[in-house]
Amino acid sequence: MKLLEKANIENRGQADPFIFEANGKFYIYTTGDDGIHAYYADDLLGEWNYHGIVFTKKDHECFWAPSVIEIDSKFYMYCSFEFYGDTPDQGGHHQTMFVSVSDNPLGPFTNEKQLLHPFSIDSHVVENSSGLFIFYSTNRFEGERIGTYIVVDRLLDPYTPEGKPHTVIVPTLDEDIFRYDRYKKGQHWHTIEGAFYFEENGWQYVMYSGNCYEKPTYYIGYARAKTDETDLTKINFEKYPDDHTYFPVFAKNDFEEGTGHHSIIKYKGEYYAVYHARDLDDNRKNTDRRNARICKLNVKDGIITAERYSDRI
Repeated sequence: MKLLEKANIENRGQADPFIFEANGKFYIYTTGDDGIHAYYADDLLGEWNYHGIVFTKKDHECFWAPSVIEIDSKFYMYCSFEFYGDTPDQGGHHQTMFVSVSDNPLGPFTNEKQLLHPFSIDSHVVENSSGLFIFYSTNRFEGERIGTYIVVDRLLDPYTPEGKPHTVIVPTLDEDIFRYDRYKKGQHWHTIEGAFYFEENGWQYVMYSGNCYEKPTYYIGYARAKTDETDLTKINFEKYPDDHTYFPVFAKNDFEEGTGHHSIIKYKGEYYAVYHARDLDDNRKNTDRRNARICKLNVKDGIITAERYSDRI
């Protein structure tokens, strides 16, 4: 079900929605060419309002995939944008992770600081009894399935990664292929991105998006681990059901496609996923047709399933 449709007054895209709760209110942050856009509501399932751009940087563009965490009454936003002040990765990618801060979840987020080197995107920062950790995606150019994959690193403070990233999820399927023959014939580029971590009843999960949002096999899957380990850099997550089976929690159905890059919130004892997708009957051209949707997730005994409806939650 569409979540921000009434708030989408300028017909902008709502890619990579990150759901966040603070001070008894709800916030969603989305990707934008000109900055990170924010929406707010008093109730998750109530009426949403568009606030505006809460983070941008002059003379930069393509602000991707924000995530926000509250630490000691400060709100830290992690997002990436095209940054030419650092050496690009081997593929020429300039997308770079920055962190900024605000006293208010609606910003403005300022005092940005470079957190990682290119290529670094799609953060999820979490805090537990062992400290702060950041999940993000980066690239590798060696091996059988080259491409974008997910790692986790410890944060020594909100601005400082330890610099010892641990591999979490790598491409293992043809359905993870983003582009065929990307750099040379026979060498296909894969993409695993959009990490979101959570824990429930002894199971720890990392959900992710695979492939390309423009392709019919674009999907959301997950990896899991049954462990009480709290150092997230020491956990070996395993794809469900295994490394070789395409078994999405979300994929194209009879009313929406491009289902991916989501975040999760637990609300009144139920899990909900906020994700982007586009309507199958939306034929608009030259515009980002992705918008934020919401559905209920069932999470039990290491298994995640989704309940998706076009007209209700």
